[in-house]
Amino acid sequence: MTTTTFSPIFTVRLRPWLGIASLAAAIVATYMALIWAPPDVTQGDVQRIMYVHVPTAWLAYLAFVVVFLASIGWLWSKKVWFDAVAVASAEIGVLFTGMTLVLGSIWAKPTWGVWWTWEPRLVTTAVMFCMYVGYLLLRSLSSDFERRATRAAVIGVVAVVNVPIVHLSVTWMNSLHQLPTVLRAGGEPTLDGRMLATLLVGVFAFTVIYAYLLAARVEIELDRRRRQEA
Repeated sequence: MTTTTFSPIFTVRLRPWLGIASLAAAIVATYMALIWAPPDVTQGDVQRIMYVHVPTAWLAYLAFVVVFLASIGWLWSKKVWFDAVAVASAEIGVLFTGMTLVLGSIWAKPTWGVWWTWEPRLVTTAVMFCMYVGYLLLRSLSSDFERRATRAAVIGVVAVVNVPIVHLSVTWMNSLHQLPTVLRAGGEPTLDGRMLATLLVGVFAFTVIYAYLLAARVEIELDRRRRQEA
């Protein structure tokens, strides 16, 4: 089995540019979130947490969908690159899911009066977090690489079902969490124009950051595999 299937164009040449783009996008997004966007009429400046909370939730979704796709790729081809992408994206997804829960709690305290409540969006997000922590723990249960990767890939394929459940939980069940304000079924976004622009820039910035982290983590994983084979 070889680890040379990962394109050096992505790991060596593209990663530094992703780092520069991540920094630039983060600076622009921070300025827009803290200064350019107006405060919310009802929540005031507390609402600015949305410009980080929503992108971290989006990144969690994206990361776990990538785990799903990479897991299928591993089961289909048994190429090491797919397993490296799966574990890298899972780790990043767990990080951003944890950030989503923490930021959501910070936002909930002044708006709901509590740090945590057992409402559908929070519970399903916490379940998703635990599922992918379990995915990562599963990978440590076997020293055989192919067996470990295959078991993890099966979990990666099955666990993705929770992503749409988390996203749609606010419309399926009676929830304290606010309904979607951007991707609304049969309707236009309800956000102010500057708020919407700031949110979209934040989502873009976090997506670029995710791409940079993924490239860096995959490169580390493949280097580790090369050293083991050597």
